[in-house]
Amino acid sequence: MKQNNTTKRIAKNTLMLYFRQILIMIVSLYTVRVVLNTLGAEDYGIYNVVAGVVTMFSFLSNSMATASQRYFSFALGQNDSENLKKYFSMSFTIYCLIALVVLILAETVGLWFVTQKLVISSERQNAALWIYQASIFSMICTILTAPFMASIIAHEDMNIYAYVSIIEVVLKLGIVFLLPLFAIDKLIFYGLLMAGVVFINTAIYRTICVKKYVECKFSFFWEKSLFKELVSYTGWNMFGSAVGVFKNQIVNIILNQFFNPVVNAARGIAAQVNSAVNSFAQNFSTAVRPQIIKSYASGEKEKMLQLVFRSCKATFLLMYIFALPLILEMPYVLKLWLKNVPEYAVLFTILALIDALIDTISYPLMATAQATGKIKLYQAVVGGVLLLNAPIAFVVLKLGAPAFSVFIVSISVTSLAFIVRLCILKKLINFSFWNFIWKVFIPIICCAGLAFIIPYFVRNMLDSSFIRLCVTVIVSVICVALSGYFVALSKNERQWIVGIIKSKRRR
Repeated sequence: MKQNNTTKRIAKNTLMLYFRQILIMIVSLYTVRVVLNTLGAEDYGIYNVVAGVVTMFSFLSNSMATASQRYFSFALGQNDSENLKKYFSMSFTIYCLIALVVLILAETVGLWFVTQKLVISSERQNAALWIYQASIFSMICTILTAPFMASIIAHEDMNIYAYVSIIEVVLKLGIVFLLPLFAIDKLIFYGLLMAGVVFINTAIYRTICVKKYVECKFSFFWEKSLFKELVSYTGWNMFGSAVGVFKNQIVNIILNQFFNPVVNAARGIAAQVNSAVNSFAQNFSTAVRPQIIKSYASGEKEKMLQLVFRSCKATFLLMYIFALPLILEMPYVLKLWLKNVPEYAVLFTILALIDALIDTISYPLMATAQATGKIKLYQAVVGGVLLLNAPIAFVVLKLGAPAFSVFIVSISVTSLAFIVRLCILKKLINFSFWNFIWKVFIPIICCAGLAFIIPYFVRNMLDSSFIRLCVTVIVSVICVALSGYFVALSKNERQWIVGIIKSKRRR
């Protein structure tokens, strides 16, 4: 019964997160099209690379957010309301300190880098600085929002995301319509309006959480031992988050040094598509993460491992069902979406999706490592592997390799990091490396290969058109669903899914 309730809660939260993401994706895709055409490829590339410099500082908030979610979920799993209040108050205090550090770093080291090192034409320098300052403001707001969002995730109230997202997408849609109407610098105007949306989002999340959760009514609290515990946990978590950010953003800067802003625009397009598709797998992972942590906190190790194995399959399949038709029809999709497709965008986007598919399998594994609280070894080794991405990419480009080679490097590094994660989890918990390979990895690889065959041949039999796109999407979804059900899932997992469907019908 308890297992059934857990499954239903995960399913409900996943659906709410999907509703949220579909709204965001629709508006984001439309927004990118309008903004790219309004700004032009050069200005869009400038926005991506300049905002990317500030995004590098996001590892500070990301690491603390993950730490907060772990401690909040752990306290909820143990029904410890007093510790929950302490965790929130201490976390929020630390977030304020982090915001101050980000501001100082961004206005010194970051500002110097933008003005002195980025390849930006002299006539667009002023616009770039405006974008940079707006991005700093957005980042500060995001940092101060993080503890409230961590509370929402820990309480598994994913519907709040959906409701707030309606407001968010309406505001972003408003930006799209406002942008062409004013005879001012469009790049500056766009940056300021986006910062305004972030500020409104912060205010809404804070208001909701303060009213809904007792622990979010902040009162200053300081305990040296708890501070050390949080900072110790966060320190290694921060390293892992920094590596994750640097893996992508530093490569963006490296590309700017070797090529022109148009290449950054192409990478920005790839990032947008990848983010939209990957978000479906991430949303499922977000929904399941609190249950993994709570299962570990309550000592239900077998339940946790079962949940991890099933989640790894689910996150991959959820990603693949969207990625496969896009990979097959990328040239037509980008042309239909953007009209004016930047050079390299098609190849960049396909390679980015392949990279994300490999990384997707690791999401529940990351949550498992977080649940143990023993993340020093995990973050040090996995982070060390991921750090190889930027220097290898630099060397490869220095040797004269084409721009797309940075994605090949990233795919290789991501694959190696996946293997390393499995080896480390073997040391942290009762986790069988080979059991995972045979029960999870091999089935989903076989599933992916089989699902690819028929859509590939169907696409090649038809001329490029909207009808071919529709046929490819339908055939791809059917093939992924069937191969996922009969190849990726075990007999017990198929029975589990059938049981859920039957219980829904009875209701």
